[in-house]
Order: sequence, then structure tokens, then C-alpha cells
Amino acid sequence: MTLQQLRYAIQVADSGSITAAAASLFIAQPSLSKAISELEAEMGITIFERSSRGVTPTEDGTRFLSYARQVIEQADILEQQYKHGEPPRRVFAVSSQHYAFVVNAFASLVREYGADRYEFSLREGTTYGTIEDVRLQRSELGVIYRNDFNREVLASALRDAELRFEPLFTAREHIFVSRTSPLAARASVTLADLAPYPRLSYDQGSRNSFFFAEEPHITEPADKSIVVTDRATLFNLLIGLDGYTISSGILSADLNGTEIVAVPLADGGTMELGYIHQPRRPLSHLGARYLELLSDYVSHYIAAGYGNQ
Repeated sequence: MTLQQLRYAIQVADSGSITAAAASLFIAQPSLSKAISELEAEMGITIFERSSRGVTPTEDGTRFLSYARQVIEQADILEQQYKHGEPPRRVFAVSSQHYAFVVNAFASLVREYGADRYEFSLREGTTYGTIEDVRLQRSELGVIYRNDFNREVLASALRDAELRFEPLFTAREHIFVSRTSPLAARASVTLADLAPYPRLSYDQGSRNSFFFAEEPHITEPADKSIVVTDRATLFNLLIGLDGYTISSGILSADLNGTEIVAVPLADGGTMELGYIHQPRRPLSHLGARYLELLSDYVSHYIAAGYGNQ
């Protein structure tokens, strides 16, 4: 087993196909296939399941790749530290459902780190994609929510992925609306009050189970429904169409006091927001610090009177 073989295997996992990985590595596909097959034979496991749609890590392969990434990270640090005499480039990644406070904490971490060389990633996407990112170690942490509706299904998905959910805070359900919306000035609204307005929700891709939806009450009927893929589009449509979405009520600091407001949902419940991680892999210093910044940001926001009124 060589570092090159490990790098090859990681690239195949990240690319999802040997063809795409070979192109990224600038080597011939047969050479890459042979290197992966030799690695599997040497380790005595099948790392990837092959199909006409590409490759996916097996259960053994997922564990192997987890260790392989750690080996490569350490090898890179050694090379950077001693081979070139340069300080190591720190790497950190977090995945999340669409939450502005996640972005704010991430920005704080980058500013605080303040180094000349780093590679940080923030992946904002689907619920299933967040789980997969952490399972495959594309990200160290993933931020998602659970409630009484999705708790059992989410617990099963995390158990299958060998991940753990750690609670961060509990928020009362709110709606986000434009400041000019007829609902914006109310002390609270009910689900029935929302009926005349377009409901905005996030696309969950092929894993579009109601239990993976980012919005509570997604099973409630809605005559007007719009599905989007990113936060900027959702907020623009909230403003342009007097639409609404249901979330935690924790807005970004730069949105608070501007076009978007949070209104409590009177007949709503609560959302428990937390992070998922691999329990067998200790958090890095950056991961632990990110969680501190995330908790501080939300605590200060709630203490200022927003989000959980």
C-alpha cells in the first residue's frame, strides 16, 4: 500500500466514478482501475461497488477511506512542514442545511484563524447530502435539525451512517416573511393564516422524503408551493411574492432589521438544532472552535430578543 494508492482511492470516492477520477488525476483510466484493484487485493476488501452509474464505497470501503483520509492529511502536513519549510495548510469543512447562523459562525472562524494558508469549505445543501458528507468525511461536521416528526427516521439514517447527533439548542418554530408582508406585523400566526400565501421550501433532490425536509409541517397541504435550491433565491421570493417559509427564527445578523422578519408560529412546535459527526473520530481544534462560535452566535442572538420570543 502506498500514499499514491490512497490518494487514488480518495479521488475515486470524491469523483463518484473511475473515469472522472482518472481525468482529475491526469492518468489513464485502465491504470487507475488497476491501482484500485491492487489496493483492494492487498487489503483483502472490496472498497468500491461498481455499476453503470459509477462507483460507491462499500461498508468496508467507507471505513477504509476514513482512515486513508487521515493518513493523507497527516502526510500532507509532514510534507508541508519539513519538505518545503512552509507552515501546514489547515483544512476544515462543514456541511449544513440552509441556515444563516451557520454561515455567520463559519465567517467568524475564518476571520479568527487569520492564517495565510488554509482550505476551508462550507457545503450548504440537502439533508441527505449533509449526512453523506459527514459519513464520507468530506466534512467534519454537519448541522441539521430534528423534531418529533422526523426524529425516528433521522435516527435510523444516522445509525446506518454510523454518525451521532449532538443537540446545540432548541428553537420555537417561526415563519420567515418579507417585512412588507401582511403577516409581518402580527405577534404570531397560525398554520391556517398561511393558506393564502406561497409556501417556499428547499429541494431535497432524489432523497425527497418528507422526513428529510428542512421545513416543519411540510405535509400540511399548500395550494401554492415553490421549491428552491438556495437561500438567496428563497429570500428574494419571500420579498417578491409575499411568500413564507417555516424555520427556527434565527436570522443572520445582516438580515435582521432589513427585508426579512421572523414571526412566531402560534400552533407550531419546536426544532432541535444540532450537529452530526463521526463519534469514533475526535473533533479537530477547528471543529471544536467552530461549535463554540456557532453556540455563541445563537446564544447572543436569542438573548437580544430574536428568534425565540
